[in-house]
Amino acid sequence: MIITVASGKGGTGKTTVATNLAVAVESDVQMLDCDVEEPNAHLFLKPEISDTTTATTPVPEIDLEKCTLCGECEKICQFKAIVVLGDTVLTFPEMCHGCGGCTAVCPAAAIKEIGRELGVIETGHRKGVAFGHGRLRIGEAMAPPLIKKVRALALPDRFTIIDAPPGTSCPVIASMKGTDFVLLVTEPTPFGLYDLKLAVGAVKLLGIPHGLVINRADMGDRQVYAYAEEENIPILMEIPFDRRVAEAYSDGDLIVETQPEWKDAFRHLYVSIKKMVEEQKEATPCKS
Repeated sequence: MIITVASGKGGTGKTTVATNLAVAVESDVQMLDCDVEEPNAHLFLKPEISDTTTATTPVPEIDLEKCTLCGECEKICQFKAIVVLGDTVLTFPEMCHGCGGCTAVCPAAAIKEIGRELGVIETGHRKGVAFGHGRLRIGEAMAPPLIKKVRALALPDRFTIIDAPPGTSCPVIASMKGTDFVLLVTEPTPFGLYDLKLAVGAVKLLGIPHGLVINRADMGDRQVYAYAEEENIPILMEIPFDRRVAEAYSDGDLIVETQPEWKDAFRHLYVSIKKMVEEQKEATPCKS
C-alpha cells in the first residue's frame, strides 16, 4: 500500500503526521520525502544515510552535421524546449521535460539524449523504516522529474508513505498520482479551509480515496468540519493545539516517542487507512 500525505498549504503539520505514522507502524514501512525543494522529514526521522546518487533527466543534443532543419523536433515539443532558427537548432534544457519525442521523430537521427542534473537522491534507514528523499539542484526549475525518481524507490513489499510538497501544483500531483490513498492534513482556519478545498478538488480529479487529519483541532472554527461532512470526507485523526506537541516538533522529536499514547493513535490511523483502501479495492470491479 502506498499513501501520500498532502496538504493544500504549508505549515499544517503534514510532515509531522507522515513521520510519526511511519515510526508508529515500526516494521515493513518506507518513508519517501518528495518535497524535493525543501525536504525536512530527515530532521525528525534522523536516518542513517547509506547512499547518495546524482539524478539526471534526458535532454536533446543536436548533431548539426546530420540535421536537415526539417523542424519535426520543434513541432512535437509542447514545451518550446527546441527551436529551429535559420540554419541552426537551439535547445533550452531547463524547459525540456525529457519525453524523448524529438529523438523519436527526427528523420535524420540527428538528436541524441544527454543527462542534465536534477539534484541528488539520498537513501538510508532508521530502525525499521526505509528512507529516501530528493534534494533539487539549486536553480532547477522543475521538481516533478526528481519527484518521479524518488517515487521509483518505492519497495513493493513495504507500506510506503510519501510526504508530498504543500499546495496543489504539478509537484503535488506527481507525488499523489497512482497512490492508493491520500491523507490530507489541514487546520480549522479560513486559510486552512480554502486550501483544503483546492487539495480535495485535485484528489477527486485523480480519483484517489482520501481522508482527513485536522491538526490544532481545538483552535479556529468549525467550518472545516462542516465541509468534511458536506463532502463526505472521513476525519481520521484530530491533533489538539498542545504545547507538548509543539515542543516536540521544535526539538525535532517525534510525538509517538515523547508521548507514547500517540503511538496507539497513529497505529489506529494506519488501520483505518488500510481498511478504507481494502474496501475501495473490493468495491472496484476487476478489469479483464
